[in-house]
Amino acid sequence: MAGRITRSAKPSTALAIVGLLCAGVSLHAHNGPPYPIVSNRTAGSYSISIWTDPDTTDDGRAAGQFWIVVDPGDNTRQVPADTRASVTIRPLDREGPALSARAEPVNGAVGRQFGVLLMDHEGPYEVRVTIEGPMGHAEVDSRVDATYDLRPSRGLIALYLFPFIAIGALWAKVLVRRRQVQKPRVQ
Repeated sequence: MAGRITRSAKPSTALAIVGLLCAGVSLHAHNGPPYPIVSNRTAGSYSISIWTDPDTTDDGRAAGQFWIVVDPGDNTRQVPADTRASVTIRPLDREGPALSARAEPVNGAVGRQFGVLLMDHEGPYEVRVTIEGPMGHAEVDSRVDATYDLRPSRGLIALYLFPFIAIGALWAKVLVRRRQVQKPRVQ
């Protein structure tokens, strides 16, 4: 009968397709863009903004990312080249050491600096950014909630994709069979 699916469809073929798709794929998902925790706050002679992507890791990899935007408070001059920012975080929900990192200019721009720190658990952290330079000293405090990076593992992605690939393979098989069963009309 045309269009009928039989038992001759091999499940191993579908598994092989899923395996091939997942084996060579390197997934670099991102759980979301950085977001501001401080915007244009005036401190000392500076206007400071802090953007963050506070990812937590269990493997000891530093993933708490902080971007510091430093502008002169009066907007009449440039930020001097030897202006440096540092970021310090401290957990607020449990005892733990304060961790600090010196931020480095992004692409040589002193007004945009980047630092990364280890955030070893989910929860609230106190964030302190300190600016030192010829225009003086400034500090800005804020807080952020660290969360795990929510990318699924490769095995879960294969499991999620399997039903769609299987249905697509079955649909393709039905279309091929229909074309084989249909005979050209002779007039």
